[in-house]
This record gives sequence, C-alpha cells and structure tokens, in this order.
Amino acid sequence: MFELPELTVIAGQMREALVGKVVARGALGNSPHKFVWYNRTHEEFAALTAGRTLGPATVRGRWLLLPLEPAYVLVLGEWGGRLRYEPPPAPRPTRYHLSLDFADGSVLSATTQMWGAAELYVQGEEGSRQYIKDMRSTPLDPEFTPDYFEALVAEAAALKKSAKGLLTQGQLVPGLGNSSAQDILFRAGLDPRRAVATLAPVQRRAMYGAIVDTVREIIAAGGRYDETDLYGAPGGYVRLMDKNAVARPCPACGGPILQISYLGGACYLCPNCQG
Repeated sequence: MFELPELTVIAGQMREALVGKVVARGALGNSPHKFVWYNRTHEEFAALTAGRTLGPATVRGRWLLLPLEPAYVLVLGEWGGRLRYEPPPAPRPTRYHLSLDFADGSVLSATTQMWGAAELYVQGEEGSRQYIKDMRSTPLDPEFTPDYFEALVAEAAALKKSAKGLLTQGQLVPGLGNSSAQDILFRAGLDPRRAVATLAPVQRRAMYGAIVDTVREIIAAGGRYDETDLYGAPGGYVRLMDKNAVARPCPACGGPILQISYLGGACYLCPNCQG
C-alpha cells in the first residue's frame, strides 16, 4: 500500500508530466471490487471529468489530491495497488478501477488488489472527507517539530499506545503504515510493543529523528523497493526490517531477527537492539 513517501514521489512525477493535460474521457472501474469506494456513478464521473484540465497534485497523509480544473478534485486514498501513466499513444488498460484518457493520447490509470477510495469532489469539499478532515501534521509538514512530537507522545501515552500504535493507529502520524514503521522502530531502538508512556526523553528524541529521517530517505530513494512509481519503476529503498530480514543478521549487532505478530500485522525486530 502506498504510504506518504511513495505518494510524495508520485505527486512530484504528476506535477512534472500531467499538469495542463485535458481529459478526453474519464471512466470508473471496469473490474468490480467491493473494497474500492466511489462517490459518483459511472455516468456522473464521465460527464464531470470530460474536458477538465489537470492541475498540480498534492498529498495529505495517504491521500493524493489531483485537481481537475475548473471546479473539481479527484481524491485517491489508502490505495493498495498502482497508479500508472502511459505516454501517447497509450491503449487503455484492459482492467482498471479508474482511468483518465487525455486528449493527447496518454492515459492515467489506477488499479488495486487491496482497497482504496477513488472519489470526485467539488473543489473545497474534499476537505470534509473522512480521514482528510482534521488530519494532523505529517512528518513532512513544517509543524511536525520536536515540540509537536512531544505533545503527540503525551497524548499517545494517555491513550495507552505502544510504540507501533503511535505510528500506525488512528493516524496520529498521518501517512505511515506497518511497513515504514518497522524501520523507524529499528532506527529508534524500540520494541514495537514498548509502551509509549515508558519512553525516556532520549528515546522520544530518537523516535522523532527516526520518523523524519526514514520518511525522507524513502522519498530520496524513489519509494520502497516493493512499490512502483507513476511509470511502473520500483523504488530504491530496501527496508532494513521486513520478511527478508529474518534470514539475515541484524545490520547493527549481527544477531538474529525475530518475526512476531502484533497489532494486526507482522513485526520484525532485533531483540538485542530494540528494547
């Protein structure tokens, strides 16, 4: 699933390649999927997107916002699949959950194997969408400062959150998921099950630094290696802690890596380095 770093990469590519393109035909999915959410009928989407011009894409957490000017915004959120741009001349994909055919013969399509929202809003109303409304600061926002994070930790401690829970539950830190959380916790030297209320000041500072550094490193590498960009190229960021880490020694101490199940997903950790 795309997280904040991958969507940031894709939004940048969209701003370079798509701004100013005119939609000749917009279509919702031709492949039924009960976990893809639309807010328009097929007929409405086609009528409202035709002739619109793409503006610069932006990102809010795990939500991509693509202006269709004038007056509308296409919102893709929590997308667990791919977004693909094919330059002209490009055939429409045989299977898709959303497709924008442009007047110059190029195509933008979205497909998912998991779930996601593909919704069209009147400009300004996208901010009322659940999960976008009242979204907290992300690790890329100027407001995401050490002082802001200290207050966030205090709130998470009151909610009895664990270190992983702070990163992945309730969008306390928007844009992150189980995947990037693994490397953040490893870099911070924290067991995912560690209660946030027990963190010492030095550990809180380490966690803040690991969040910011990990997100920026993933972006700089073009995303994680098991996600693809707008052109289908895999990212260059190889995770330190994933399923492949179990077969490798810890990159810090050389000890064994453990796999556990916690908070609805697999976690990978070094018992020597993460306490």
